[in-house]
Amino acid sequence: MIDILVALSSNIVKIILVGFELELEPPSNEPYLSTSLQDFWGNRWNLTVTNTLRLTIYNPVRSALSEVVGRTWALRVAMLATFVVSGLMHELLFYYVNRVSPSWEMTGFFVLHGLCVMVEIGVKRCLKDTWRLPGFVSGLLTVGFVVVTAFGLFFPPIIRNGADERVLEEVGFCFDFIKDKMVQFVGYFR
Repeated sequence: MIDILVALSSNIVKIILVGFELELEPPSNEPYLSTSLQDFWGNRWNLTVTNTLRLTIYNPVRSALSEVVGRTWALRVAMLATFVVSGLMHELLFYYVNRVSPSWEMTGFFVLHGLCVMVEIGVKRCLKDTWRLPGFVSGLLTVGFVVVTAFGLFFPPIIRNGADERVLEEVGFCFDFIKDKMVQFVGYFR
């Protein structure tokens, strides 16, 4: 659902910008084909935010800590810091939109995923490509994990506060507005 809304808004912006010769970065890259959490978060889901957090959180933290704690630990801390910031950003946005105190479930979702990505990378390093799950199995496990944890941690505050219903209502208003404008536009040519 979220991917559909992001893609829809991206396509609306593309329509508005027709003739400006601007190339927009795709909002995502087939996240349902992810074969690992690292692949999902680093290469496929919400690419604009991924790239922004990489430049503003991950790279500076990694760079600042590399000399202090070594490269390996700097990478781990930078990765976890990135997920923590993402969780806090979601809590803040949710607070501003809904005016309810944070439940910290969204932050918990992102911290859990950050820790799991760290474990996943550690396991990959230990195995050194000596053993790998088939892509369809790792894909099902990855997407399944994201969906289960999203329904357990990410979506409950959204549903509990009726934000999901408001979004669907607003999408309906947008479609009605666009439909009315299209009818008006077509009416000019009759």
